[in-house]
Amino acid sequence: MSSWKMMLLAGAMAFAPAQAFAAPEEAPEAEIVAPAEDGHAMSDEAMTVDAKARMQKEIDAAIAMIEKIFGTDKLPPIAPAQLALAQATTTALVPPGSLEKMLDNLYGKLFKGLMDEFGGTSDVMLSIKTGVDSEKIAALDDKSKAAVADMFDPARQQREDQITQIAKPLISEILSDLEGPMRNGLAHAYARKFSADQLSQMNGFFATPAGGAFASEWMALQADPEVMLAMIKAVPPLMNKFIDRGPEIEGQLKDLPKEKQLADLSDPELAKLAKLMKVSVKELKEHRDQWDAPVEVATEAVEAADAAADAADDASTEAAAAADAAQAAADATEAAMNDPAHDRANWSDADRQRVEQLEEAANAASSAAYDAEEQAVANARKKTPPQ
Repeated sequence: MSSWKMMLLAGAMAFAPAQAFAAPEEAPEAEIVAPAEDGHAMSDEAMTVDAKARMQKEIDAAIAMIEKIFGTDKLPPIAPAQLALAQATTTALVPPGSLEKMLDNLYGKLFKGLMDEFGGTSDVMLSIKTGVDSEKIAALDDKSKAAVADMFDPARQQREDQITQIAKPLISEILSDLEGPMRNGLAHAYARKFSADQLSQMNGFFATPAGGAFASEWMALQADPEVMLAMIKAVPPLMNKFIDRGPEIEGQLKDLPKEKQLADLSDPELAKLAKLMKVSVKELKEHRDQWDAPVEVATEAVEAADAAADAADDASTEAAAAADAAQAAADATEAAMNDPAHDRANWSDADRQRVEQLEEAANAASSAAYDAEEQAVANARKKTPPQ
């Protein structure tokens, strides 16, 4: 990935949801041309329009889901006077520039850190470019790393500075656009949560020097490094509680009766269900009986599968030793993760080739057995299809 893409990614990560950056690996740096309905490649403009339309569709679906879950579209209207008080409150709490101020805590620290981590002088990037082990690169001083990076990109520093100058105004503009909707949403929430008297008292406090200082800083402090660090440190103890109480929770859940399936319902229960759902009993019985195939069919299918499995066993007898050897190697590796003798890079070419051949034979045998079982099931179904 080029340096400018790395830095724009770092800027976006400062305020975008983490899920957006959860892709397992970066796509190749090639132009992606989507085919249009007539089979021809779409133009850049058409692709942009299509991408925006897809995004809007996903956003509309998310809005509809949230409204359905929380019933926000069914809330009663708010009295204008009450809403005006709440708007005064949220204007104090979210003054212009609040979101940018909050992100400055991240932008000035996290963004710079990300640029250093993924930029041209990072151990990872230098290792990728040179092929030298990152541990050896980590032993170099900063001056040496910068000199190496400058050999690949003499304009590196100017490029990084230029990208920073481009990315920060864009992020500031986006955050400014978000402030209005955020204030409006908060105003409606405050108007419903607090009484007119409470809102008036809040507004009075925010008009004082202490209240004004609190209102101007409370949001930025949510992204303060000390706050974030404290929250991160608190995660392991919280997770440990779930892990430690896992057996207890599992035991409690086992006391509950198992959930019924359609095949578990009796005819009277099906009749009651049909009445509730306004469908015929026959329709429900047909669905139920699909889960209750005759025992004879199942028996024949099992017998056919057993025969196929026997054939597969004969075919894979020669590979059985290979499978055992591969499993033994895997068990030994798991038991001695830190033993350099298990690192294949330390094996002789002959030993490594022998193990790889045995592993390949074991995989082939396993695949043959699976294919044979699938064929046996298919043959059994042809012979006696489900009722």
